[in-house]
Amino acid sequence: MKILLSGGGTGGHIYPALALAKRIAEIEPTTEFLYVGTERGLESTIVPKASIPFRSVEIQGLRRSLSLDNLKTVYLMMTSVAKSKKIIKEFQPDVVIGTGGYVCAPVLYAASRLGIPTIIHEQNSVAGVTNKFLARFVSKICLCFEDARNDFAAYDDKVIYTGNPRAQEVAQIKEMASLTEYGLREDLPTVLVFGGSRGAEKINQSMVDAAALFAEKDYQALLVTGSLHYDKVRKQIESLMPKADHVKVVPYVDQMPALFKAVDVVACRSGATTLTELTALGIPSILIPSPYVTNDHQLKNAESLANHNAAVIILEKELSGESLFQHMDALLCNQEKRNVMAQKAKELGVPDASDRMWRVIQSVL
Repeated sequence: MKILLSGGGTGGHIYPALALAKRIAEIEPTTEFLYVGTERGLESTIVPKASIPFRSVEIQGLRRSLSLDNLKTVYLMMTSVAKSKKIIKEFQPDVVIGTGGYVCAPVLYAASRLGIPTIIHEQNSVAGVTNKFLARFVSKICLCFEDARNDFAAYDDKVIYTGNPRAQEVAQIKEMASLTEYGLREDLPTVLVFGGSRGAEKINQSMVDAAALFAEKDYQALLVTGSLHYDKVRKQIESLMPKADHVKVVPYVDQMPALFKAVDVVACRSGATTLTELTALGIPSILIPSPYVTNDHQLKNAESLANHNAAVIILEKELSGESLFQHMDALLCNQEKRNVMAQKAKELGVPDASDRMWRVIQSVL
């Protein structure tokens, strides 16, 4: 079997595709994969490291306001569709799967015009522009949140709830990080705070403002600042807390799921992949949706957990050192509440998401 994957721009579009490929390779070891992305996206470095052949096309998104750039977008769409057809004809895939990002538009459109079965995977609770465009052309539409079904109402016969393949991969991870590696104690309740791979300035500053409040508490915190903010935040916290025994700061964490397994609460943004990992492992969370995303989809993602008592939400406009600390204190001081939230989060996880996707693939062949 030959499978062509496409998705790009952010890790949230890339890692589900790689997790799916990994699982399919376990089921059907002879499967050949090709990944089509852009040279400018993260996929151009992440995918080759996963030992999957990579090809690229050039594409950009439409601007919402009138702009001459949109003429360039139309031109790039036409040329990238032509290049995608060429790549597809050379590789001759049995199925083409798109996991989001602008690059999926020309690749899956080209595949559908060539009569090849196509599947799109929507990770968020609000469908992206590209997937909305592709919905009429593809064979199947896979969802991670039931809330997204409303965005594909006209194509309901194509829609299948599968969850995110990343969930199955994370649920099977055996490693657990050691808190002592971060200068923390293993015997204290711990909250992990981060704002995405690059960090979030408002979250970092709120933790700086809250840091001194940890001094007399029987719990601790690990703040992942993002490399850009690390030096500034570390110096701020050390100036407030010379020993900083209860609050530690690091710039970046390579294996976040292994660290999730070592902590009791996570406070973070509500990107789709992060929520997939939290529910796969059953981790209570304080979600701070980014207000800088299309259609406010991070808030919708967060509500999908909060409405099931699996998380609590702090809006960015309400975020401060005091509000963040109050939410952390309420959870870290109440193990029973954490246990209930953990169970609710676990119930929302889909530990067989890749297997569900595999069944969808078989259904279109």
